[in-house]
Amino acid sequence: MAATKFTKETYLYWYELMLLLRKFEEKAGQLYGMQKIRGFCHLYIGQEALAAGCMTATRQEDPYITAYRDHGLALAKGISANACMAELYGKATGCSKGKGGSMHLFGKNEYFFGGHGIVGAQIGTGAGLAFAEQYKGTDNVCLTFFGDGAARQGMLHETFNLAMLWKLPVIFICENNNYAMGTSVARTSNVTDIYKLADAYDMPGDKVDGMSPEAVHEAVARAVKRAREGGGPTLLEMKTYRYKGHSMSDPQKYRSKEEVEDYKEKDPIEVTKMKLLEIFKVAPSVIEAIDEKVKSVVDECVKFAEESPWPDDNELLKDVYQQEDYPFIVD
Repeated sequence: MAATKFTKETYLYWYELMLLLRKFEEKAGQLYGMQKIRGFCHLYIGQEALAAGCMTATRQEDPYITAYRDHGLALAKGISANACMAELYGKATGCSKGKGGSMHLFGKNEYFFGGHGIVGAQIGTGAGLAFAEQYKGTDNVCLTFFGDGAARQGMLHETFNLAMLWKLPVIFICENNNYAMGTSVARTSNVTDIYKLADAYDMPGDKVDGMSPEAVHEAVARAVKRAREGGGPTLLEMKTYRYKGHSMSDPQKYRSKEEVEDYKEKDPIEVTKMKLLEIFKVAPSVIEAIDEKVKSVVDECVKFAEESPWPDDNELLKDVYQQEDYPFIVD
């Protein structure tokens, strides 16, 4: 393998983070099948390089916001595996007090502003977070993630227009895994290169190999530098792939098993591990130690979720906006 511009420490960080995301999601899928986790559940398996590359290209105080496939980014931003798994279980110790579940992980202290179940809603909210940073005079940049399906929403165009007009410090990241819920990009739009949507607003745009943490890091770092310097937003189309279905109920009849296996051949976790072993001559025992550490974290988070209490009944209406004189409810 050829030499790399990134350090051994960066690859070790990427490997451990991506492995944690993968093993957490595999365990979540298993628990869903056992009916320990209920409701909707959208796994991030295959897309881990996106989270890894974005993390090394940003600062902790840069806010992230995403759609309902949110477990991976929540973990990457520092919400504990315990709090994430407890939330999937609906337990009181979850990061959203057990009231959000899989699609609504949230961590204010970690600058993670949620998974959002309404398709495309986070695009406008992400621009709002960026506006808040600009208004407060920080140089923080908001990373706003959405899928290829959400690229068809009107919210995207309205937001792009104002984001460019006001030069907001926001990076729009389309996690293009090809199929939205189950329909290919080519069947939903004449424009199959999603990054070209930026052209209509004179916004910088680029296509990125989303299976490579290196490529993701470099693209995000360029966009973040531009935003911090007052240059405004960027649209990055990250070409990635999910190995599992859109959700746990997806029969995946819209793609072949051969296609999935082809993508697994360039799995970012395995590629990163081989670079550590072959380029940096990392001892296999180091890799094994990371593997055991991640296994322990995942085992512990399941134990934590199992043993955590359910929310009290008096939590039902807490944290919910209520207008006392709302005129359209009849007792």
